Amino acid sequence: MAQIYHMALASRWHSWPQNTPYLPEAYAVDGFIHCTAGDALMIKVANTFYRSVPGNFLALVVETGLLTSRLEWEAPSAGDDLAPTFPHIYGPINLDAVVDVKTMLRDAKGHFTALV
Repeated sequence: MAQIYHMALASRWHSWPQNTPYLPEAYAVDGFIHCTAGDALMIKVANTFYRSVPGNFLALVVETGLLTSRLEWEAPSAGDDLAPTFPHIYGPINLDAVVDVKTMLRDAKGHFTALV
């Protein structure tokens, strides 16, 4: 099975009700959950879009074969040339599909540097 990552604010993830499928705040606006594949691309996306956003972030590692919501690989929005396609989840992430949670490390200037 394949794994994808979803970048989540640590405060939202840790305060999310147990036994409730997860939805990021942006879902209400976007209608899907943004994801990516692989550590290197996750770091690149984080530095492109979230470097100036304060707070601690996590990478939720999602096993695609366990998702109960629909997963689509789609082209990024105009002007985003980070990857040819990105995984988007159309619905909440069922918690049993989250097989790992990695901390996203940042340096003193806010650059994301690694997932551990």
